[in-house]
This record gives sequence, C-alpha cells and structure tokens, in this order.
Amino acid sequence: MSEDRPRIRSAEAFREVFGVSRETADRLKVYEALLRTWQRTINLVSPMTLDDAWHRHFADSAQLLNFSPPDAKNWLDFGSGAGFPGLVLAILLAERAPEAHMTLVESDSRKAAFLREVARKTGAAVEIRVERIENTATQANSRIRDAITARALAPLPKLLGLVLPFFSPQTVAVFPKGREAEVEVGEAKRRFDFDSQLVPSLTDAEARIVIVRNLAVKTEG
Repeated sequence: MSEDRPRIRSAEAFREVFGVSRETADRLKVYEALLRTWQRTINLVSPMTLDDAWHRHFADSAQLLNFSPPDAKNWLDFGSGAGFPGLVLAILLAERAPEAHMTLVESDSRKAAFLREVARKTGAAVEIRVERIENTATQANSRIRDAITARALAPLPKLLGLVLPFFSPQTVAVFPKGREAEVEVGEAKRRFDFDSQLVPSLTDAEARIVIVRNLAVKTEG
C-alpha cells in the first residue's frame, strides 16, 4: 500500500484489502475496542497513532503473512507489547491455518494482561510468556520455530542475536523496519551469516520488511 493508495481506516477496509472473513474482522474490531479502552491507563501505542490504528498497527501487522511460510505452524513473537504484530497474526492464522500456534513474549506484566484479555475476548490461540526476551531461550519448553516476528524492538544486529537460538534451516524471520533497514542489514552481516530479502512495506512507502533465512553466527576466516 503505497502513498497513492487510500489508508485503511476501518475493519471493513481491512477486510477488503486482506480478504479475511467477516468473523475475523469482527474479532479484530473487538481487539481495536479493547486497545482504545486500555490505552487510557496503559501506554500501549503512541497516542498519535491511535486514530490511525487500522493502518498503522493492524494492517502493518497483517502484511507480514504475505512474507511468511504458508505452512508455518510454530510462531514466536518477541517484545509483543500491544500485540503488534503477533496477536494480529494469531487472529488471522485462526482462519488461514487453524493448527498454527503463536507464542507471545512480553516482559511488562501490564501489557501481558492486555494481551491475555484480547486473546480471551477474541479466542486467539496464543501462549503468553511474561519474561525477558533474553531468558526465553533458556526455558525448558523453548523450541525451534517455523516463523519469528518482532516489531520496533531492537536494531537488527541485536535482534538476530535474540532469535538465533530458535532458528533452524527452515526458520524464517520477518521484521518490519524503517528507512534504515538496508543499513541495519549491512551491520548485522558483520556478526552473522544469513540470507536476507528486503521488500517494500504495504503501509509505509519508506519502510521495508526484512526477511531472514539461514541464520548463523559468522565464523572467523
């Protein structure tokens, strides 16, 4: 969705662009209403973006499905915050791939409470882990994931270090990034070996989606 296309300002417009069912759109409307209610007491998103939430948050999250493996079953979203993109993706996956499961990792207990409430009201199949990201890989029930997401969490070099324990040759990581995406990829390649692809964001003409495969620590020599 480039600058010459209209912004997504409602559940109906979201449904038309992404082709989801009315039931899925209704679940996202519940989500959006809860976001507005909880935002009064918890800073979930920038207040300046709240009135543009369908475009800035819901559509920005939903587009990641376009760049993710269609057969991905085990998903992991780091630094989930208000649920963008992980919880939005979980709601969409309930329609596209009902057997898929999303794990949301969020260290802030208040934001985790919001995630639980949205999941309860929308029926999203998610596991919410209230812990620091650095501790997730040490947990006994951690495992390799098919797809990994994170938005506005950290520069790519740090982000790749966080997700590395969950990578296999089949894993794909999808990260929304801003105008410095290409610079971040270059910096990350000093520390890691990986295949990368940068694609234009559907919601911001200056942003890019960074797709990472075959991640490994760079070896000397």
